[in-house]
Amino acid sequence: MLTLFNKKSKEGLRISTLRKLSPFATLSRSELRVVDSLLHERRYLKGEIVFDEGEEGQALYAIISGRVLVCRQGEPETGRIAELEAGVAFGELALLGNAPRSAQTRAAQDCVLASLSRSDFESLLDTHAVVTSKIALQLARQFGRQLREHVGGGVP
Repeated sequence: MLTLFNKKSKEGLRISTLRKLSPFATLSRSELRVVDSLLHERRYLKGEIVFDEGEEGQALYAIISGRVLVCRQGEPETGRIAELEAGVAFGELALLGNAPRSAQTRAAQDCVLASLSRSDFESLLDTHAVVTSKIALQLARQFGRQLREHVGGGVP
């Protein structure tokens, strides 16, 4: 009984986290459960590297708990780019192609990350095309906003 409760509460936390993330914001509860079934959860210890700058992007990550540091390769103090907290996704471009990572990420504190691999995302296209198209559309909107902000000097 306790195991069943822990599993359900863990699933509930992940689904509520997913619902807050831009790529999954338009998905229904049943669609979120489909995505959740593809997630791989892993714990990282403070300082542990999630991925290195330059390596091929393989997955999107969602921070379930803890914080993640984004920095230039091997420069966690002087090359700090951003620090991300629970409820944030990063590495979204990996779902759409195999471009190299533009920065290193590492656990800023002990954290739990859920990842969605590009291969699972591509498989989702075969089994749940509507879910995949909703995610891809949200990613396109997010990238468009970011590009306008960058090019327009902060104007969305």
